[in-house]
Formats: sequence, C-alpha cells, structure tokens
Amino acid sequence: MYKQFIRPLLFRFDPEKVHHFTFSALCFACKIPGVPAWLKSAYEVADARLEREVFGLKFKNPVGLAAGFDKDAKLYHELSYLGFGFIEIGTLTPKPQDGNPKKRLFRLLEDSAIINRMGFNNQGVDAAVLRLQKNKGVLIGGNIGKNKNTPNEQATADYVYSFEALYDVVDYFVVNVSSPNTPNLRALQDKEPLTQLLQELQNRNAQKVKAKPILLKIAPDLTNEQLLDIIDIVQTTQIAGVIATNTTLSREGLHSSNQSEAGGLSGKPLTARATEVIRFLAQNSQGAFPIIGVGGIHSAQDALDKLEAGASLIQLYTGFIYEGPALVKQINQAILAKIR
Repeated sequence: MYKQFIRPLLFRFDPEKVHHFTFSALCFACKIPGVPAWLKSAYEVADARLEREVFGLKFKNPVGLAAGFDKDAKLYHELSYLGFGFIEIGTLTPKPQDGNPKKRLFRLLEDSAIINRMGFNNQGVDAAVLRLQKNKGVLIGGNIGKNKNTPNEQATADYVYSFEALYDVVDYFVVNVSSPNTPNLRALQDKEPLTQLLQELQNRNAQKVKAKPILLKIAPDLTNEQLLDIIDIVQTTQIAGVIATNTTLSREGLHSSNQSEAGGLSGKPLTARATEVIRFLAQNSQGAFPIIGVGGIHSAQDALDKLEAGASLIQLYTGFIYEGPALVKQINQAILAKIR
C-alpha cells in the first residue's frame, strides 16, 4: 500500500516538508488507542533468533534506523513500533543550529536516491536529552558532531560536550566526522586528529562507572589506504566499532536532473560501494571489531549482502523512505529464512 498509494502522494511535495508532515502524522496516530499495537503487529517480527549481542548490547533484531531521520529524538518511541531493533538519533551538536539554507533536500527518483545538504540542523543536544529521559525501553544510539562555527582545532570540545550530556540517556555513541555538509568536517577523518579525538572520548569513557560503546561513522569515499588507517585507529583507540557508510560525494552513474545539487548522496547508487567498504574492513581487520552496515539498502537481499560482507547490524534511511516500513519486516523475515 505504501509504494502504490502513500509514496506517490507524499512524493508530490517538497521532501523536507513531507518529512515534518509524516512526523506529525505518526505522532498523532500513535496517540490513538490501539494504533501502536496495530503497528507492532503489522511490522514487528518477534523472534529470539533475530536477537544479536554486539559490543555488549542486546539488540532484539539487527535492523536499525540510521541517524538523520529523527535528529532531535522527537519520535523514537513511535518509530520503534515499525519493527526496528534500535534507533539512532542525531546528528546532535552542543548548540542549536539551523543548518544550511533551504532548499537542501532533493529526491532523485530515477536513481532511487536522495541528496541532502542539511548541515546538522538540530535543536541542540540538551533539548534531545530532555526527550530521551522519557525513553521506555528503546535501544538508542547517539550520533554526535560539531557545530558549524566551531573550528576543527576546537572540535574535540564539541564532541566531549555532547558525549557528557548524552551519556546517561543513550546506549551507544557515534562520532560523525564524515558528513560532507559541514565545512572542513571530513578533515577530522585524517589519522592524527581522528586518533586524538577518539582517544579523548575514550579517556572520558574510562572514567565512567560503566563505559559505553563508541563507534566511528566513516565516508564511503575513503581510499583503501585511508580505510587501513581507520582499522589502525580503531585498534589503537579501542573504540567499539565502525558504521560504514555515510553519504557520498560521488555522482557516478546518476540519471536524475537533480544530480548536480551539492550535498551527500544516499540510496541505491551507494549500495555496492557501502558493501565493498564493509567487506574491506572486515577482511583486513580479520573481524576484529563490529561493523554496522548502512548505505543503499532497498531490499532484503541488499541487507543480507551487507551482513554476509561482515556487518553485524544494519541501518536504513533512504531505503526506508523509498520502500516504506514493510522493508524492515522483509529484512527480518529474510534473515530468519536464512537461519532455517
């Protein structure tokens, strides 16, 4: 029903306005008695064989929602009713910021893709903390970044602020240095500054009563040499794992008229490259750390390919928008079919 009726209607309107509309609609619907239970019955696959224990956390299934969809932790309860095993909120910054000027979100229908240049628009980490204090059992990842006006030399302080603020209300952290939409952010992926940033967060983590997993989200545009550096950094700093991958700057093979828009590309054009990065990391690290696979998952087979390449968990974003919530159920059913 989603692809036949709902998606064609939604896709007639501006994508950012549609995003806010669907948020409001889902929030309103879930306040109606019986709707949350109906959504769970329609989309959730409850089976102990889907459970995964990864970096010390127990996931009810391996399919999560990637960061960027619920930036401000406004809808994580409602989204969890759609069958996700975990929800990643953010990217959050210490101070609220509007992000880049609109229009900044573009559909590429012929390519089943999206280009965004949102620019870490969010209401600030402290506002999200207040909402997350009301969490009732949803496994939450906290994706953190730096404010646009913070120079790279002071970026660590931004990440530390958000780490400390979120520590009591999230289950794991994601360090985002790979968004292409904050000026010079990707320079933090270089080996020396990235090692220093992650080591400082790990030092803070070690001072807690119970350390929480810290993951690094990387770009798909890294070379093999840079990916080998990532493996070395993970092993040096002893962070919990990697999320592969963020959006790409590549425009290879696109057909849509919007392909020239600036920003990060997500969706089907990223499918093969994201899987390639996962396989490279898994093989060259000899499976030394968990990988969350994300990028171009539009079918159950896309998800299985990433799991077979070495991912322990996967996340959806653009595929969720194009295929609808049934995709979550289809992936979990496909995983169960492989187990049998």
